[in-house]
Amino acid sequence: MVNRVKSTDATGQGPLYELRVKGMAGGQMLMTIWQLPCLSTPRLKKPECNARLKGRALKIVETRVLRKLKAAGIRLNKVTQGKTRHFPVDEDLALNLSLLFRTLAPMRNMDRIRLVAQGVDTMSREEAGYWLGMTVHRRYPRRVLAALRMLLTST
Repeated sequence: MVNRVKSTDATGQGPLYELRVKGMAGGQMLMTIWQLPCLSTPRLKKPECNARLKGRALKIVETRVLRKLKAAGIRLNKVTQGKTRHFPVDEDLALNLSLLFRTLAPMRNMDRIRLVAQGVDTMSREEAGYWLGMTVHRRYPRRVLAALRMLLTST
């Protein structure tokens, strides 16, 4: 069963987000956060990918992500290979997961991945929104992400 989110926000309150989970070979997943067009985001004419995560980094933080999704009422039961499932998510969860996915995507060191994931989890909504805004609306977002990783992993 595929859950779809309406492409327009009838109330005009806040942007709409969607989590897309695709099953891949070897029991792995690709998780992607999409921002959908609605009345509160007139610049969007079609869905826009905010962040994605797969592979080793996702495996390391998978239980953390699944716990957040479960708290939001999303269960990823049996994501089959080649199939994509769509789940509506609220703005707070989308902010947190987008920042987490963007920050962890290029990382390889398991200890640093855990530190960054823990740091992103402890951020307030405003702080996560600030950092995500810096990565989305900058010309060189890699510099911002590198600075965030450095802040979260330094002791």
